[in-house]
This record gives sequence, C-alpha cells and structure tokens, in this order.
Amino acid sequence: MRRVLLVEDDARVRRVLRLALEDEGFSVLEAADGGQCVERVRTAVPDIMLLDVMLPDRDGFSVCREVRRGSDVPIIMVTARTDSHDVVAGLESGADDYVTKPLVAKELAARIRALLRRAEPLVDRPARHVVAGELDIGIDDGVVCRDGQPINLTRTEFRLLVELACADGRICSREQLLDRVWGYGYFGDSRIVDVHIRRLRTKVELDPASPRHVVTARGLGYRLAG
Repeated sequence: MRRVLLVEDDARVRRVLRLALEDEGFSVLEAADGGQCVERVRTAVPDIMLLDVMLPDRDGFSVCREVRRGSDVPIIMVTARTDSHDVVAGLESGADDYVTKPLVAKELAARIRALLRRAEPLVDRPARHVVAGELDIGIDDGVVCRDGQPINLTRTEFRLLVELACADGRICSREQLLDRVWGYGYFGDSRIVDVHIRRLRTKVELDPASPRHVVTARGLGYRLAG
C-alpha cells in the first residue's frame, strides 16, 4: 500500500481527504504544518506528498524547498488559487505537479497514481545510455553527469531529460511531454513542462540563459542537442 503524506492545517479537510484516499487504496500519513511535514518526510519516508500552500507556520513553497534539499519524494502542491504566479512558484520551489481546490477525490487519486508511476524505474526504453556534449545520461541507473560530475535531478526532471534523450534529436512537443512524463494527454497544463524545463536547464547547462543542450524549438517544443 503506497503511503501518502497529507500536509493540511484544517483538521476537517484532512479527515475528509484521508477517508477519500483510503477508499482509493492509499495509506495516509498526516501533518498539520510545515515543521511536522519535514519531520514526517525524514522519519516515515512517504511515497508521495500532498502539500497545501497555506500553512500556519510558513507557506508551502518554503516547505517544499526544504524537503527538496534532502528528498526526491514526489510532491503535489495543493492551492486554492489558480493564478500563474502561484502555480509557477510552486513548481519552481520543487513540486512535481499541482492541483487546485476544491479537490475531487477520483481526480486527485488519478493524479497521485500517475505521479507514482512516473517515479518507478524506467523500463523498455529504446536507448540505455546517451551522451550529449559534456552530458552523460545513464538511462538505466538514473545517473546524469556533466563533465564526470553527478547532477542531482528530481525524478520528474530525470524523466523529462530521458524523454528528450530518447527522441534522438527530434523535437518533442509540450503535449507529447505531458503525455509521456505526466500522463495527462492533451488535458495537462503546458506551464508544468516549461517550468520543469527551466529547472532542468539550471542543473544541466553551463549557462541556463543560453542553453546548448535542452534547446527550444520556437512554437514547437524542445529537443536535446549534442
């Protein structure tokens, strides 16, 4: 049974979500604030985390950044606001996905399962090892190096890089990346792709402002160049 860490300060909301997620077959851990969240991640090692933006001791963005310093647990940010600033801020802080309130249990469970599948080991890939310039992408072992030095990527960033690497220089559209990495098909939000591409570039490019490897095909998508 996969363990979901539910980080929400409202006890009534936690209770409702806990019952709904348990009905969907998940085991649920709870945290009422950012401090409890960080401790639960460290001691209980959940499989995935639902992190509310509004917490009593600090906002979810800072909690997400702190968790990311020591864990690559998949994180879904939960927000009551849908404006671009909140969405981008959540993704930039290290979240893999976001959902907006009010939450629908079936949809939330589907998003959780999609993210958990993405965190599983990659199998049946056409390429096993890709070199692009100074980048060395180990598709089987999950290790990415630049000039021989390991790069710390989140699971989503690694999946995104692998999809680009396996395209063998061809352009991957945002819709293709949403479908292959996030599993949303055409109903996903392309901002997720764009923000993760920016985060990926800060880690794999020598100059993220002038990327040599993860390049944009204007109006079409992205590709990996050597």
